[in-house]
Amino acid sequence: MRFIPLTDGDKREMLAAIGAPDVATLFADIPPAARIDHRLAIPEAYAEQELFDHMEELADANGTVHPSRLFLGAGCYPHYTPAAVDQLLLRSEIFTAYTPYQPEISQGTLMAIHEFQTYVAALTGMDIANASMYDGASALAEAVIMATRINRKKKIVLSNLVHPHWREVCGAYTQHLGIT
Repeated sequence: MRFIPLTDGDKREMLAAIGAPDVATLFADIPPAARIDHRLAIPEAYAEQELFDHMEELADANGTVHPSRLFLGAGCYPHYTPAAVDQLLLRSEIFTAYTPYQPEISQGTLMAIHEFQTYVAALTGMDIANASMYDGASALAEAVIMATRINRKKKIVLSNLVHPHWREVCGAYTQHLGIT
């Protein structure tokens, strides 16, 4: 949901449109005894991750089982994603429908890869940066192949915490390369 702040002029215009002289008039039906007539004791602002951690501590007091202790998810476990990411994903140029039979699945994926490569190159001072893998499973399989070619060994170990589908992709990529 997008947030568009109101200016004082916007507020005056809205109040005039509904015929209210001020915001307090909108709350006139609330009995005075039920109104808060003092400033709330709101603590200092937290950074986004600190607030997330604080709210999680409060939620833990509910006595439920923490999701990471359920051993569900097959490799998809709780992690921190900044709120800005969710908002950026709502942008139409990233959330563009594309023909589902195409390998890139969505034009937004290609744009996100391009933006990532551009920012990595800018941040590191490199002329170019590559991020052409479409998904983690194929990236993992490519990393396995690269590692075995560099160290000239034909055995790898994948943690059982790696998603089973990703392990299957690794097997498909390496089955004819003599990699165990």
